[in-house]
Amino acid sequence: MANFSFDIVSEVDLQEVDNAVNQACKELAQRYDFKDSKASIVFDRKEEKITLVADDEFKLRALTDMLATRLAKRGVSLKSLKFNDPEKAFEGYLRQTVQICMGIEKEKAKELAGIIKGLGLKVQTQIEGEKIKVSSAKKDELQAVIVHLRGLDFSIPLSFGNYR
Repeated sequence: MANFSFDIVSEVDLQEVDNAVNQACKELAQRYDFKDSKASIVFDRKEEKITLVADDEFKLRALTDMLATRLAKRGVSLKSLKFNDPEKAFEGYLRQTVQICMGIEKEKAKELAGIIKGLGLKVQTQIEGEKIKVSSAKKDELQAVIVHLRGLDFSIPLSFGNYR
């Protein structure tokens, strides 16, 4: 009897983040309320973080909204972003870093495995680093797990891959 499986992962398409940051930068250059401002949005792909710099709290909030809007339009889940507290930067400016969270942490993985076991289906879950492998002898049960997890409002974005 064949064994079918799929992986549960939490990934972010960094190219879409890059595109969203570029669009937000273009909007920043066009907006009148940011004229003569040193506000900026910088994406560091290697460290997977975005740095926002603004003159004051009002402009920082506007920058955050601009970025969030662009990311949402590009299909990047805002659940995958961790907004750190704003900190004082040079000459009274505010700097805020936004960390892009990828992978499923151990605690979240255990919570997901518990949710899947609670369904009462004949499936096996296996935590493999930053992903979870779910396997079963029946494809219908795997599809039921996917449908259930898609219906949940989980604290991190979930995607499903390697469906075999």
